[in-house]
Amino acid sequence: MLMRSSSVGLNDIIAGIKHFSLIMMLGWQDIRQRYRRSVLGPFWLTLSMGIMIGTIGVVFSQILSSPIDEFIPFLSAGLILWGMISSVVTEACTSFIYSEGVIKQLPLPLSVHMFRMIWRNVIIFGHNIVILPLVFLVVGKPFSLISLLSIPGFLLTVINLGWISFLLGIICTRYRDFPQIIGSLLQIIFYLTPIIWMPDLLPKRAGLYLLDSNPAFHLLEIVRAPLLGHMPTALNWGVTFFLAVAGWLVTIMFYSRYKHRIAYWL
Repeated sequence: MLMRSSSVGLNDIIAGIKHFSLIMMLGWQDIRQRYRRSVLGPFWLTLSMGIMIGTIGVVFSQILSSPIDEFIPFLSAGLILWGMISSVVTEACTSFIYSEGVIKQLPLPLSVHMFRMIWRNVIIFGHNIVILPLVFLVVGKPFSLISLLSIPGFLLTVINLGWISFLLGIICTRYRDFPQIIGSLLQIIFYLTPIIWMPDLLPKRAGLYLLDSNPAFHLLEIVRAPLLGHMPTALNWGVTFFLAVAGWLVTIMFYSRYKHRIAYWL
């Protein structure tokens, strides 16, 4: 009975994946529409991200007494990745709501709208990540073969963002005050996660509690550590893999149960 009920959500997700060409086209269209008649287009985001990294990097490296050639690459990778993660989580809360017209008029799988949002933010991430080689060039930090591990790490992070998006999308469609709560939680997580501060600033015991129990840290670290030439720990991989499997199992059951109610909640 459980398997039969869970198949409803799973079938919708599979049907959405089969519309990958439509998802890619809609994601690109969203970007073009947002920056229509703009000279730099989405590279305005890249420019603003670069300015923010430069400003925070110079100031905080002095405040925290961190070597600037280590701190700025760390900060760059962290902010760029966090920008994508926070954008996906924030937009997931309103993805079904903003797609109300299409959901009520076209017989598309509901998952298409969530995958469209995720793909749009991956495109923006692709624009922003070009900052990282420039930062490495300026500070004289070389890339290593370990950096290639950031590719499976990034894919695993996106897979985790997938189930988080579906779960939040359903809850926030039903309870419209929830997006504000999520926004506040993201601010707290940002400061509790080593993004603008380096982990070695923490005492060892505090680091064990604050970092090892922080899922956001592990999601960042499996991508950021290889980019900086370090191997992610087995705990980093283990936590993110467990979250991906457990998260999707719970989300598919949840999605199967409430999928047909989403249109009525809009």
